[in-house]
Amino acid sequence: MDVDRRLDLADLVKRKSCFLFGPRQTGKSFAIRKRLADYRCYNLLKTDVFLKLSREPQRLRQEIGEDEEIVVIDEIQKLPMLLDEVQILIEENGIRFLLTGSSARKLRRTGVNLLGGRATEKRIHPFVCGELRDRFDLLRALDVGTIPSIYLSDEPFEDLEAYVGTYLKEEVAAEAIVRNVPAFSRFLTVAALCNGQILNYSNIAGDAEVPRSTVQEYFQILRDTLLGDDLPAWGETTRRKPITTSKFFLFDIGVARHLQNRTGLRQGSPEFGEAFEGYLHHELRTYCDYEGKRALHYWRSSSGFEVDFILNNQTAIEAKAKRTISDRDLRGLKALRQENLLTHHILVCLDDTPREKDGVAILPWDLFLERLWGGEYG
Repeated sequence: MDVDRRLDLADLVKRKSCFLFGPRQTGKSFAIRKRLADYRCYNLLKTDVFLKLSREPQRLRQEIGEDEEIVVIDEIQKLPMLLDEVQILIEENGIRFLLTGSSARKLRRTGVNLLGGRATEKRIHPFVCGELRDRFDLLRALDVGTIPSIYLSDEPFEDLEAYVGTYLKEEVAAEAIVRNVPAFSRFLTVAALCNGQILNYSNIAGDAEVPRSTVQEYFQILRDTLLGDDLPAWGETTRRKPITTSKFFLFDIGVARHLQNRTGLRQGSPEFGEAFEGYLHHELRTYCDYEGKRALHYWRSSSGFEVDFILNNQTAIEAKAKRTISDRDLRGLKALRQENLLTHHILVCLDDTPREKDGVAILPWDLFLERLWGGEYG
């Protein structure tokens, strides 16, 4: 299915070379075929291409003409030695490169040439609602996630199982990131059960049956391979003392639910509320990355007031997967509003009608996303 992505690859390399990273199957190769089909592309997943360039990296300089503007190298982490040739072509011929990969971890760990500021770095995420438009179904997105190949699949649950297995085999075992793959697999399940919660390394270590230091290392692997992100605490309030411990979210709610051994989501269940918050985090994180280094936090006071997200130090956002909103649902936003620090205070819910109560905007989820991507919240 042809889906227009918000991240325009042609625009990314309009002025400067770019590393484009993203978890497997998030659509890097498809976007290249669609948006950069007219340019030379080296796909290092192809055995003949890989063998040719691994034997003779200098062939890049021999094959790429001086009049070429853009060249794509897909899965650059498979052959990092090519980056020296890429640098020469950037400096001498002014070629702009799009260099893609599942993560920068392998490149950074091996100490290879990362082009010393000659290339920007971007990240591609699973689908957001605005990309799918009328093909977006909220319940499906919350249940199976929005990794393109899985969301559009006729057998999404089977594909999720294969996806997680492929990640463990290819990203972890094949690259020897961790020595004990069964322990890492147990950790993934525990980490998924903590999705969207405040990190407590000691508790997670006990549940995963590994040392606390190992848990910290494993979470760093998730960050480095782009399978998860910290959500830092926002500490600007003065009337109520904020806590400072981060939360952690996996990159896709479908992957998180599969690792939790959960399928068949029902609206109104506690799982639905957790998935709704996790999906809203995905939309906000993607917005921040695509729009360029915008800040995303959550807020919680030591006295128990909490707001799910603080966007760009301007907008407080609470997610409630329900139609009927009570005063209790507004409690955190109203407490934060008393600080007079933010411009917008928004509760995102399943109601169809936007309204305002006690200075808080109550918005349907789809209207909120439309306004978010339209730039109304800074």
